[in-house]
Amino acid sequence: MKRTLVLSLFTVLIFSCKEEKKPASESVTELTTEVVEAVVSDNDWTVLPLEKWQAFKGGEVASFWKAEGEEIVFYPPTAEERKKPDGGRESFNIVTKDAYTSFKLSLEWKISEAGNSGIMWGVSEDEKYGEPYQTGLEVQILDNEKHPDGKNGTSHQAGALYDLVSPAEDVTKPVGEWNLAVITINHETNEGTSFLNGVEVAKFPVNGDALNTLLKGSKFDGWDGFGAYKTGKIALQDHGDVVSFRNIKIKEL
Repeated sequence: MKRTLVLSLFTVLIFSCKEEKKPASESVTELTTEVVEAVVSDNDWTVLPLEKWQAFKGGEVASFWKAEGEEIVFYPPTAEERKKPDGGRESFNIVTKDAYTSFKLSLEWKISEAGNSGIMWGVSEDEKYGEPYQTGLEVQILDNEKHPDGKNGTSHQAGALYDLVSPAEDVTKPVGEWNLAVITINHETNEGTSFLNGVEVAKFPVNGDALNTLLKGSKFDGWDGFGAYKTGKIALQDHGDVVSFRNIKIKEL
């Protein structure tokens, strides 16, 4: 499919040049290269609408997550709606139906006032884990100004590798505006990056001794299974606040 599309583009450009009876120029060559690269790049991405997500540990996505046009919006349930038959409290995190190892994830997020959420990966759905955060590393989503966690150190602020690596700078947009997050996880090179609004705000190891060293002294130190799964689900977090996502896409590396 990619090859056919690329060839078609070249054909259109060649005939266009002939009809205008103009010699080829460097600008035309550069334009052709840019167009082809864009087509190939776009075809490498997989779009992740709500249909490609499920409830954590399986089942349909709860009705609190809604597809609204091009957006996926989470409207938190009431305390009563969270009650389990045994008296416990239920969370409504969602995870991708597919598992991923090395990838680049791109999405836009918009948080509500004083809101909190997160993007996790390497999430295991083993029965012994009750929440995605028990295994998945997380890039934080936060209203840095008004959520209390924003005052608990910069490693808890938007764009951070949560509780582990602080963002180099605060480049978040005002609450109510969209932020572009691009997260790259590469287990071959043992490198992870968090970009926010075009700025690399955090860089970190993703496995092995380097990751274990990073975990020392953090809240995750000694957690069984945390950061241990190279292949796992990607999760969007229910942290009890309204949060919106759009243009979610992933490219496997």
